Amino acid sequence: MEIRVERLGGADAGLVLLGLDRPAAKNALGRQLMAEFRQALADLCFDPEVRVVVVHSLVPGVFCAGADLKERAGMSPVETAAFVHGLRSAFTELEDLPVPVIAALEGAAFGGGLELALAADLRVAGAEAKLGLVETALAIIPGAGGTQRLPRLIGASRAKELIFTARRIGAEEAGRLGIVDRVVPAGGALDAALALAREILPNGPVALRMAKLAVNRGLELDRDSGLAFEQACYAQVIPTKDRLEGLAAFREKRKPQYRGE
Repeated sequence: MEIRVERLGGADAGLVLLGLDRPAAKNALGRQLMAEFRQALADLCFDPEVRVVVVHSLVPGVFCAGADLKERAGMSPVETAAFVHGLRSAFTELEDLPVPVIAALEGAAFGGGLELALAADLRVAGAEAKLGLVETALAIIPGAGGTQRLPRLIGASRAKELIFTARRIGAEEAGRLGIVDRVVPAGGALDAALALAREILPNGPVALRMAKLAVNRGLELDRDSGLAFEQACYAQVIPTKDRLEGLAAFREKRKPQYRGE
């Protein structure tokens, strides 16, 4: 197994760890890893018990080194195009998970590895992490969403500079640019991501799903259309039992107990 899914319990019920575990290849994105990754996403997408997903590496010193270039070298042009299409689709599936997704980055996150992280909602990086869309150095381009997600995150000109130069940057610079949301001491990314996930967990599950959908889809629309979409998402939370529970808990000065209903 190259993907490990761990569902936490107790006070952390609803929190899922999605771990990359291919140590021999520094979590390079090969056929087997990606097949398991997409199956895990399919399972999580339709599980009503899932509330927050944290993507991390089980291999010390690396998040994901990018595409498996040794495997890629044996592919025909048609096979290469199909595989890259699969990467692009997989990371869109990650982005479209209906629950918040946090990526915990330690060590290298290059090429497809960074593209994977960009598909998360939030990114936490250890201080020694190294990031970069390095594809142009290999005479290719970021093909799994990097040319679209990075400019939307940090602006077109900054994204172009990083893509054109194939520059590898440290966590602190990635934080200044807005590629990662938090930089923590080396080795602390997973703990920090879990702490962030635990801030999210107590909130209304339906509300979180609708908030994510409203933001993601609204960014693709003009303002008025985005506001109309927000209204449609808000309409989904009005009839929920959780909304009434939230009002009751506020009135009774207690913590709400949300059930995703």
